[in-house]
Amino acid sequence: MTWTSAFGRTCGRLLYAIVNRMALARISPNVLTFMGLVINVVAALLFGYATGETQRRMFFYAGLVVFAAGFFDLVDGRVARASNQVTRFGGFFDSVVDRYSDAALFFGLLVFYARGNRFFYVVLTALVMISAIMVSYTRARAESLIGSCKVGFMERPERLVLIIIGALANRMAPVLWVIAVLSTITVIHRMYYTWRQTELMEGTPAGAGRAA
Repeated sequence: MTWTSAFGRTCGRLLYAIVNRMALARISPNVLTFMGLVINVVAALLFGYATGETQRRMFFYAGLVVFAAGFFDLVDGRVARASNQVTRFGGFFDSVVDRYSDAALFFGLLVFYARGNRFFYVVLTALVMISAIMVSYTRARAESLIGSCKVGFMERPERLVLIIIGALANRMAPVLWVIAVLSTITVIHRMYYTWRQTELMEGTPAGAGRAA
């Protein structure tokens, strides 16, 4: 066994123990989801209040806070399954709150760049915010038509990892470029995939698949 696999096993056991404790305590998964939003709002405030002199320090703290918020994203679904609290509304609530969490982080960056009179990066951050929301929207809309649309790369976990890296390393500008480009590619990919699938579905004879 390598040290990496041993570390992975240890983290898995720790996560399993935490989830079980929360499940036994009957903690609501929706509360965990909402806590993730609250913590991401704290990170947004750290981004927004950063100045040229404090940017490195405030961004570093914001990166740590976003990383901490990821814990709630990681456990809410697991707690729901472990405590038999899985509901249709829970999935809906989680999806809606995730969109608010994403928007909060980008809004914090919008405020930071606006306060620094960096108009170009205000526009870039707005584009990233829109494209991130569209990545989620295209999947949800496509799956109402074709059942499954998991194509594309730049989903929420990837965005959060990049934001954390950008904040901790104080290299947010190149991270925004990467998210903007890959999110746009993902949206286009999902639109094309959905178009192809609907073409196949609509090209099926009307009586095909029906029992005689």
